[in-house]
This record gives sequence, C-alpha cells and structure tokens, in this order.
Amino acid sequence: MRLRYDDTVEVFRAELLEWLAANRPTPEEMAAEPSVSTGHAPAWARRWTRTMFDAGWLVPGWPPERGGRNAGPIETLVYLEELARARVPRTTNVQGLGIVAPSILDYGSDEQIRDYAMPILRGEVTACLGMSEPGAGSDLASLSTRAELDGDRWVINGQKVWTSGANYADFCFLFCRTDPDAPKHKGISILLVPMASPGITVRPLPEIVHPEHPDLNEVFLADVTVPAGNLVGRLNDGWAMANGSLAHERGMVWVSAVMGLEESLDRLLGEAPSLLARLTPTERALAVDEIVQVAIDTQAARCLGYRGFAKLARGGTAPEQALMKLFASEARQRVARVAAEVQGAEALEVGAVAMDGHLAVDEPQGTWLEQYFHSFANTISAGASEIQRNIIAERVLGLPRG
Repeated sequence: MRLRYDDTVEVFRAELLEWLAANRPTPEEMAAEPSVSTGHAPAWARRWTRTMFDAGWLVPGWPPERGGRNAGPIETLVYLEELARARVPRTTNVQGLGIVAPSILDYGSDEQIRDYAMPILRGEVTACLGMSEPGAGSDLASLSTRAELDGDRWVINGQKVWTSGANYADFCFLFCRTDPDAPKHKGISILLVPMASPGITVRPLPEIVHPEHPDLNEVFLADVTVPAGNLVGRLNDGWAMANGSLAHERGMVWVSAVMGLEESLDRLLGEAPSLLARLTPTERALAVDEIVQVAIDTQAARCLGYRGFAKLARGGTAPEQALMKLFASEARQRVARVAAEVQGAEALEVGAVAMDGHLAVDEPQGTWLEQYFHSFANTISAGASEIQRNIIAERVLGLPRG
C-alpha cells in the first residue's frame, strides 16, 4: 500500500516549503538565543511567530484574521509534518498557542480575545496553564485553589505545581474553585491572572536533565486579586471548558509525537552499526531484536495516527486518539531505553552534549540516557499513562470500574 496526497495538497506543501525557505529563522539564530522554558520567548521567536501570523502560516486552519488561511485538515496535517521535519517551531510558548489562545477564542469575551488571545498569536505575550496542584494532578476536579468574588474583583489563594513556563509567562490561564459547596466537578472556574500580580510566588523545579533551565514550577497565590472581568466563560463551568481546552492540545498532538518517535529511531539506526559491533554475539542478537521491535512500534504509531485522523476528517469519532498519546509516549521511552542500553557507559555522560535552540519544542538533544530521563515527562504531561489506560478501559472499551 502506498499513501499519497492529491495534487492540491502537494501545491499547498510546495507553497509552504518555498515560504519557509525564504522566511524561517536559521538554526544558528535559534541556537544563539535558545528558549529555556515553554514560557520564554526569545526575540527571534517573537519575530517568527508574528511573521507566521501575518503571512497566514501560524495556524493554517484558522481564518486570516487569526493567523491562518482557512486550510483543511489534510493541509494542516502536512503543515505540521513539514514544520517538524524542518525543525522549526511555530512558537516556543506551546501551551499558549496550543491551548490557552484557542480556549480564550472559544470561550472568552471580545475584550479577553483582544487583550490576551491575540497578543499570544502575534508573539507579544506568553501564557502558562494553571491546572495541576499537589493534591490534584491528573484529577483536576480535586483542585483546592480558591477564588472569592469581593465586589468587582476576585481574590485568589492556593497553590499550583508542575506549571510549565510559569517562570517566564506573562499570564496564567488559572483553574480555581469558585463554589466550594458545589459537587467538585461543578464549582470550578477559569481566571486570567497576570503573573506580575502582587501575591504570586514562582519556585522553579529543576529537573535531572539540564537543571539549569527548569521549565516546571510551583506557583503560590496569596490574596492575589484580578478584575471580575477576568473570568473566562460562565461561572462554575470550568470543568466543561477544561475538556475543551485539552481537546485543543490533543487534536493533532499525534503528529509531533510520531515525528519525534521517527526522529529518535532514525538516530538509533544511524548509530546502531558501530554500537552493536562492540557487543558479544548474544548481546548483539538481543539488542537487534529490541531495535526491530521499536521500529515496528514506530510504524504502527504512524498507521494508528493516520487511521484516527482519517476518521476525524470524515466527521466521525476516533478511539485511536485515546490510544495515540499513550502508545507514542511509551514507544519513545522504549527507543531511548534500548539505545541507552546499547550505548553503554557513554550514555552516562549526562550533560556532555549541548542543547539545540528549541528546547521548548522538542526534547533536549544529548545522550540516550538524557532522552530516557526526559521521556518520563512525556508519559505524564497531557494525561499520565495510568490515567490514559483508565480512560481507554472505561470510555473506549466500555469496561466496568474495578
């Protein structure tokens, strides 16, 4: 079987590639001023996001006034694949562009769209997503950060954790409890909170890989006030909006996941001959078997992604979308583990290889052990593997709760 696109899609691809060649930031420019957090937008990234917005290449499926060109889903798929292949990010503020801005466009007021969503699309500000808490990780409904209406302002108290980019972001798309007496799914709202507000304390959480550039943070809010008009959507409707917000993140996330998996496999296959030559025959046979298995996983991930995408493009539902995040993140972890085992002692030289200029877009480049350490974040973010298995069991397979 040979999959190919029709002529109109190939014309779209050619136009994109021609425009990219003439306008993209160079690898040297990105490396000279790397993004060190998903809330950090270096000068080149701000210019590049605005350039894409003005040319209609930021979100091709959207209308021109919002940075697009009314492209169809297949064109959008090609666009994401080509950007990943070129290693050019649309933005370094991935949660801002991928979740926060579209959520404000969906649910926010005209003023919120003007003051918060459009500046993200133009590369002028960055946003973080305030969801997880010490007692409410994958279970958003258990959050306890509280906002109380006091006249014409909200007073917020609580704590968030694992907040990506909070150490550089301009504002937070904050989930908080506004009705403590309602059932836990019913009393949640969303507020737009400038990160420079008095009462906010951000404490970065250094990671084992490149601790000098933390992206995850604790965020403490002590009597933080924002105007009443900073409420997004309807009061106490945050649970429904949360499902919509994460749908933005997951809709096409499989493309970057598969491209990252394929890139890791290509790197492993390129290094494998010299690495395997150092092993004993028995060790080599076992390693080859595992490498072949991850190659099969990689091909399966792309086929699974295409299958689900085709169903969605025809207007149907795609249970494959629920499987993709789990399968792709764990497959990439297996690639890194197998490669680190084959690489041997050299894999232990953590920090020996410098990062490239797009930390916020993809994993840091380094030894395979570094990639293995980092892969655990991918099995947690956007839905931990354990939670994904529960979702698949209950909502896809229809299994009863244990």
